[in-house]
Amino acid sequence: MSTNLQTQAFAGNPIRSKTPKSTDPFSPTSALESLKTRLLDNTLHCQPQKHHSSLSSSSSSSPDFKVLPFRKGRPLTYSGPGETAPVWHLGWISLGDCKIFLANSGIELKEEALVYLGSRSADDVVYWAIDVSDGDSLASEFGSKQLCFVELRTVMVATDWADQRAMADLAIAGHARALLEWHNVSRFCGHCGEKTIPKEAGKLKQCSNASCKKRIYPRVDPVVIMLVIDRENDRVLLSRQSRFVPRMWSCIAGFIEPGESLEEAVRRETWEETGIEVGEVVYHTSQPWPVGPNSMPCQLMVGFYAYAKSFEINVDKEELEGT
Repeated sequence: MSTNLQTQAFAGNPIRSKTPKSTDPFSPTSALESLKTRLLDNTLHCQPQKHHSSLSSSSSSSPDFKVLPFRKGRPLTYSGPGETAPVWHLGWISLGDCKIFLANSGIELKEEALVYLGSRSADDVVYWAIDVSDGDSLASEFGSKQLCFVELRTVMVATDWADQRAMADLAIAGHARALLEWHNVSRFCGHCGEKTIPKEAGKLKQCSNASCKKRIYPRVDPVVIMLVIDRENDRVLLSRQSRFVPRMWSCIAGFIEPGESLEEAVRRETWEETGIEVGEVVYHTSQPWPVGPNSMPCQLMVGFYAYAKSFEINVDKEELEGT
């Protein structure tokens, strides 16, 4: 497997690069109205079903709807025939199939359960995600169709980073997981405590309390991650935590504190965890990180080179096992 170090995992989502205008049939607003109509249509199950067809095309006059189910943060996937090692592909299903699968588990498919992911007007497709964690029998039912729910980290590790199509699927899955997990942790208003309801096809939530109506948007938690470099002696500083598997080492990373710049966070985190003073800080690149804790599903990793000014290591044993 080749690796392109210029590629960022979970970045480069091809179905959300541009947001259509509200009058466009592929926009969140128009797609939601079409979704409401289709959910009331009892003939959904008669529509042609296109299984295992990631980013497939359609010749219908109105946009085709594809749905990516998630269960406990894991996307629905399948592995293609004849592949010697698992290469996971996203298990898109039609809206009609989604409705049937849920009905078989005693769940009614409602519009607020679906989250708009984006569209491809050239393919005449609108993409949605749904959390089906409450459907206990769905795993076995999908399994009978050679579909299964796989950890997003597993999908990431198995992805060929030189394969642009596979990386695009990874970015879509990461975006979907981040949104769905955010919906799960934002069910109640932080201002008054009342329930929140999805708005604009799941792009935001609003308090159901008529006297509050606070609008809540997905929260992004920025994290700095840095390669600390001893320029004179051509060395780098790596660290490991006790939860790491044997022989696994990592760059130092940490969350940004309120009122702190990115560069300040790099210097503070490095000093707190290793006792190393950092001088020059140089930005490298960034990437979304939707595979962190469920309580923080929308992390943004911001990468830096950090050049050491001191070289005596003093490890914070509460944070790290060693360096």
